[in-house]
Amino acid sequence: MRNGWKVAAERRSGTFLLVAGAIVLLAVSGAAAQPAGGGEAPRTAWGAPDLGGVWDFRSITPFERPEALGDRQLLTDEDAAAVREEADETWRGIQDGNDAMPTGSYNEAWYDVAGVGEDRRTSLVVDPPDGRVPPFTAGEQRRMAEQARVRRGLGLHELTYGGWVADMGPGHLAVRCIVGFNSGPPMTPSAYNNNMQLFQTEDHVVVLNEMVHSARVIPIDGRPHLDAGIPQQMGDSRGYWDGDTLVVETRNFLRGTGFLGGQTGPHFRLEERFTRVGPETLLYQATVDDPTVWTTPWTFELFMNRNDYPVYEYACHEGNYGIYNILTGQREAEAAIEAAR
Repeated sequence: MRNGWKVAAERRSGTFLLVAGAIVLLAVSGAAAQPAGGGEAPRTAWGAPDLGGVWDFRSITPFERPEALGDRQLLTDEDAAAVREEADETWRGIQDGNDAMPTGSYNEAWYDVAGVGEDRRTSLVVDPPDGRVPPFTAGEQRRMAEQARVRRGLGLHELTYGGWVADMGPGHLAVRCIVGFNSGPPMTPSAYNNNMQLFQTEDHVVVLNEMVHSARVIPIDGRPHLDAGIPQQMGDSRGYWDGDTLVVETRNFLRGTGFLGGQTGPHFRLEERFTRVGPETLLYQATVDDPTVWTTPWTFELFMNRNDYPVYEYACHEGNYGIYNILTGQREAEAAIEAAR
């Protein structure tokens, strides 16, 4: 490992993060740097900033700042080369088989391997200033410890003993094609399908993610949120304009989303900010607030680049043979354990 620090973005819980999402997260600061291109951002026929189009958010900049970098906010040329080298090694490890994916995975043609951000930020997280996610609450630490105890020795998608589909580990919603591991909300760059299409009218916007083709229809006409007793898998989103920035506030989550392997829960509140900072660039900022998980709210941000290609269907289907085979194999393994007693 070059420079003695690991650049792959990791969940500090040590439990679960989708392998693909663990190493390809982008961090940039709008205050620190502006994207290349510049120029006036276009506007709609009714005068609002035009956020419409397909936006690509791939990158391999670390999610959290590596501790060895201390207070440094920018990567050197050598650091940036090390990030790319480690990403390449990780892709090769995934496709050839490793501890998390022992049977291997896709070949390199599938992966959105790109360089680090042009401004060379050392982390996606921008608040706290140290570029690190805040500490977990005592309750979340207990929950994670119990999960680790129950699932000790199990692989990424193996079931807990006697378990059903919800016991496939923290990533079971993604395995079942209910959520995309990078679509959140909030959105975070990962291994592939890092595209989002945004549609807008005068009173609604729609955020369509390529991953598992999930779509959020977001009113921006001032209507109130749904009653708290009507939770939604993707949350209940309402938007408004703050100058030239579209602000989307989401609450009333049913459970965890694809974000960080489903670590958030029903108490999660999210604020997303979308700002067209140039003809080819969209600044995306997300403030994460779940008081049952983290001791304080925190913020990450990234630049999305305009993509001239359409969003194609991502064919992920709940109830596929993978689920059937996982369950069947687990039942046979459990029967063998019982027969040996």
